Amino acid sequence: MKKVLFAAMAASIVAGAAIAEERYVMITHTQGTDPFWPVVEKGGRDAAEDVGATLEYNFDVSGDMSAMAKLIEAAAATQPDGIIVSLPDAAALGPAIKAAVADGIPVVTINSGLESSAELGALMHVGQPERLAGSKAGERAAAEGVTNGLCLNQEAFNTALVDRCSGYFDGLGGELNMIDVSNDPAQIETRTAAALQADDSIDGVLAVGPHVCEAAQKAIEAVGADVHLACFDLSPGVMDMIEAGDAAFTIDQQQRLQGYMPVIVLHLYNNSAGLLPGANIPSGPGFVDQSNAASVKALAGIDR
Repeated sequence: MKKVLFAAMAASIVAGAAIAEERYVMITHTQGTDPFWPVVEKGGRDAAEDVGATLEYNFDVSGDMSAMAKLIEAAAATQPDGIIVSLPDAAALGPAIKAAVADGIPVVTINSGLESSAELGALMHVGQPERLAGSKAGERAAAEGVTNGLCLNQEAFNTALVDRCSGYFDGLGGELNMIDVSNDPAQIETRTAAALQADDSIDGVLAVGPHVCEAAQKAIEAVGADVHLACFDLSPGVMDMIEAGDAAFTIDQQQRLQGYMPVIVLHLYNNSAGLLPGANIPSGPGFVDQSNAASVKALAGIDR
């Protein structure tokens, strides 16, 4: 009987050690000010708990791409079981990702960088096709009467956000009109107001982040402009704006999936002889407007 108990305890210890050894590192380009990223992080931590792994989440508050590349290099040096990384600037982050892959570390890219993911050696990408999402927003804005648009980009270095803005004007059928508003809500409001005052023919604004949309709405109200406002992503504030009619719609890319699915993919890849989905996982786009806002409002900023 003692031998049986000892064997069971030993098996339990071994199993516990195996679980502890499965460790993933997620690195994103947030500066810690965007309400989008805590939902991604939560998704990753929920998945890690579900598969019995650990997740380390890192970002650099400067938003500098060279600093983010150093985080990838530092993570790779610890030999984790996988790295999950957003890819807003493939030129800046690519060498660090390629080096991690060369060291035998499986990498999954998320959010930004769909077009560059495979060439850097990543297993796959989880996120929405950004130009398509922007195009859908522009098509809908045009159908709702917009003729002269403005796109607010809070991260000028981020190719995904440029794709959103470019797609918006594909949908509208106009030339790209994009301004850098920064990630600071006060600057977003000031720069948006200045742009609207400089051109009173602007009748549509696309804000490619939820905090940007909230600040833009304040600017629109302050200058008294009659403008169709569309957003990307969900936040409690954005949901209130949609319900109040201050924003027409927002594009939902279901960012919890961008945190959750890579952990599941890496766990299966590492524990099931390279088991891997046969294609990238598109997490969006989808529309949230007054017709369905109530059904997702409670999840905004938490799971959506």
